[in-house]
Amino acid sequence: MAPLGVTTSVKDRLRDGTLSASGVAARRIAVVALDREEKDMADLPESHRDLLTRDVGALATIGRDGLPQVTAVWFLLDEDDTIRLSLNTARQKVKNLRERPECTLFIFDPNNPYRTLEIRARAEIATDEGYAFADKVGRKYGADLHSMDQAGEGRVVVTLRSVRVIATALSC
Repeated sequence: MAPLGVTTSVKDRLRDGTLSASGVAARRIAVVALDREEKDMADLPESHRDLLTRDVGALATIGRDGLPQVTAVWFLLDEDDTIRLSLNTARQKVKNLRERPECTLFIFDPNNPYRTLEIRARAEIATDEGYAFADKVGRKYGADLHSMDQAGEGRVVVTLRSVRVIATALSC
């Protein structure tokens, strides 16, 4: 067994006998895009496309202190196959994205939490004049986003330009 703090792979543990093949979950990982400036969501495998219809994803941003900040968010896969978010301008995730646009949207299947979609992206932020996009998001979720914002706050449309998409399915 590896000393505390040293990571070993499943292959290494199988090889040295500290893990048996019968105790290993079958593992399938499909990396859809690597090292691309921008990736089109149309190339997403059909096996994971349904995850883009889920209600909530986890958006990870990087704070000023360099530490991750993760928040549950609503999102839309727009008509042009682009993922967009409607975010309140007063929230920490918007502040983080303005300073460092690198982010990840992580979505998992509630029926199999080991089937996931990880979208690593660069965020583009635009003002949502007149709450046009917020109203679109509100229709999907049956909510009035105007009522969620305080006086003086506004909304931005965050467009995720994916640079790496990882579709994972682990089964026991």
